[in-house]
Amino acid sequence: MADSTIRVGVIGAGWFASRRHCPDIQKSPGARLTALCRRDPEKLRTMAEHFQAAHTFTDYRELVASGTVDGVVICSPHSLHYEHGRAALEAGLHVLMEKPLTLDAAQARELVELARRRGLALLVAQNPPFWNHCRYLREVIHRGEIGEIEAAEIHWVGNVEAVFGVVPLPASLPGVVPPTLFRHDPTLNGGGYFVDGGSHLVCELVWCTGLQVTEVSALMDHPEWDLCSAVTLRMSNGAMATITSTPTSKIFDKRIHSLYFGTAGTGFLRGMPFEVSIERPRAATVRLTEKELPPAPTPLANWLDCIRGRAQPELSGETAVHIVEVLAASYQAAKSGRKVTWAAGSP
Repeated sequence: MADSTIRVGVIGAGWFASRRHCPDIQKSPGARLTALCRRDPEKLRTMAEHFQAAHTFTDYRELVASGTVDGVVICSPHSLHYEHGRAALEAGLHVLMEKPLTLDAAQARELVELARRRGLALLVAQNPPFWNHCRYLREVIHRGEIGEIEAAEIHWVGNVEAVFGVVPLPASLPGVVPPTLFRHDPTLNGGGYFVDGGSHLVCELVWCTGLQVTEVSALMDHPEWDLCSAVTLRMSNGAMATITSTPTSKIFDKRIHSLYFGTAGTGFLRGMPFEVSIERPRAATVRLTEKELPPAPTPLANWLDCIRGRAQPELSGETAVHIVEVLAASYQAAKSGRKVTWAAGSP
């Protein structure tokens, strides 16, 4: 498939897909959006007409068996990721999965192993591997420029109350179809904010440092369906880390502030807009904005290159599984009031 056109379908062809994945597919050389799937036939028709998709399905099983696609982008609610991903992989289709990979670590491992056995490209669209400021920090850490990581702090502040059904959505939102809310339902979402946006924060920590989490303690405002949370983690080298999220603030432009403390220096991430700073004793501070850094690939571009055999996933399947492990452990710790501990590589 190195030079042939890759036919792509979308399962869960809703508001987010209309803003991100469908336009990206249309703009990608050598890829064609051929099929869309969602349960609402009227909105499905609207999406198909807008993106000129030739095939439409209201049942994902019909799509994966249709022979109209070589791979699928899965944008369905989190609780359906495993079911949809397994069906696609068993049908011999490559999969680009929206985050998180699944809600259960054993199921996540099953999908990664199934993709490996079938020789299929499986990639999870977590943000940090595809943000150039995170990529720069990762390179600095992996080159040893700030020494061994001793501690890290990640703080996220913003407002997602409308997306989570706490307040009404704005009357006008960019996108081909309006959002169909599911994040207000923990049975569909798998929890509240931390399993959703928090997955990116966990990804940043483990992907940038290359370390695994071995212990988790957590406080959440409502562990069954959280908005605000504070999670403390011990890393495989003994380092301590904290992740806090406050998605109910009156700051609406998403503020991220991360600090990585090493034995030889400190790395800072700030946004939005994003920038990265590196401070070391007796050395000039390096400060770069996202516009000054080399562009990063998109998840779709990386996935298509993996299908063509030209690249490896920017986020490995093993790391995607570990993110699910940490998310599940965080909720377990918050619900039980006890820390959750495991050996690195074998939670």
